[in-house]
Amino acid sequence: MPRIGIFDSGVGGLTVQRAILDALPGLDTVYLGDTARVPYGTKSPEVVTQYSIRNGRVLVAHGVEMLVVACNTASAVALPAMREAFDVPVLGVVEPGARAAARATRTGKVGILGTQSTVASGAYQRALAALIPGVEVTARACPLFVPLAEEGWTDPGDEVVRLVARRYLAPVRAAGVDVVVLGCTHYPLLAAAIAAELPGVTLVDSAAAIAAEVRERFPGAASGGPASHAFLVTDTPDRFLGVAPRFLGRPVESARHVDV
Repeated sequence: MPRIGIFDSGVGGLTVQRAILDALPGLDTVYLGDTARVPYGTKSPEVVTQYSIRNGRVLVAHGVEMLVVACNTASAVALPAMREAFDVPVLGVVEPGARAAARATRTGKVGILGTQSTVASGAYQRALAALIPGVEVTARACPLFVPLAEEGWTDPGDEVVRLVARRYLAPVRAAGVDVVVLGCTHYPLLAAAIAAELPGVTLVDSAAAIAAEVRERFPGAASGGPASHAFLVTDTPDRFLGVAPRFLGRPVESARHVDV
């Protein structure tokens, strides 16, 4: 069976892996969480690119046939350098997410939720502008969504979750968007809370979009198994193991520390 490498700055990329495994249960995977350097969303593009290439080298050394950059921040700033550095295909989550949003919108008004770096990079804005002439994009950084997701505070009925979501999403709602891209791997865990503040708005999960593109590359992995999955982290494997099942939707029994 083919093997792909997936990396993120931490545990959030497991939502991307989850979508890929749901679509391709016969696919072997190696996941790398750069937990020693999380978060990427507040770092410079140059530093994020350096980290991304180092992560890619570790995964390529494991014999992967494709690299999936699950981190939206790294996808936004590091893909050109990674595609130049590696011979295997490199997929990011920005372009598939933008294509899914372009298919879903009826009004040409699209919201983007992401980290500060993802929003500031303009990557989603550029991708959407290339797909939808005259698109109106409202982009909003929502940094507190990440710790809420990692702490398991995702219930839309929770007062803290509701107030944070309302504060972040009020400008997006006022802009009249009909589609919102969840441009951070943590945000799907808060989809119900986000939807509650944006009634009638379609939420686009970049994880599902990239899973569809991986399936096009490896259609034979849509059936079969059992597949093997390795988990690598750059710091605190025990903390990773405590949080990972919430994001992956299945048990994670072991994670190995690696130096990057």
